[in-house]
Amino acid sequence: MSVSARYTEGLAKLDEIDGEAGRKVIDSLQAIAPDLARYVIEFPFGDIYQRPGLELPQRELATVAALTALGHCQPQLAVHVHGALNVGCTPEQIVEVVIQMAVYAGFPAALNGMQTVKTVFADRGLLPDEPLNDNSEQ
Repeated sequence: MSVSARYTEGLAKLDEIDGEAGRKVIDSLQAIAPDLARYVIEFPFGDIYQRPGLELPQRELATVAALTALGHCQPQLAVHVHGALNVGCTPEQIVEVVIQMAVYAGFPAALNGMQTVKTVFADRGLLPDEPLNDNSEQ
């Protein structure tokens, strides 16, 4: 099979956003479902992430929100929290997006999402000594 421009551009975008974590996902699919690996590269990263209208940080925050709202996608959420950080989102922005999901997806989804965020932040040495944003005294 020849490599399409969609695949080449998608793989470059995957590397830009998700780096090693994204490659691990693709590599894990090669032995059992190489077509699924190709679809992941071509459609989301080769087509959707290439579109104008949103910058990568906005796209990653939307992805973090969607995966949090689904409530059962912790491995994918972890990859995209890494991706959000890789493209310039701040830890505070990521936390706020997950808190926002408590309103629209419910507290269980937000709590599960926040645990995943906490794990990623710990892996990257980003857990603060103080809370990121404590508005309870305002």
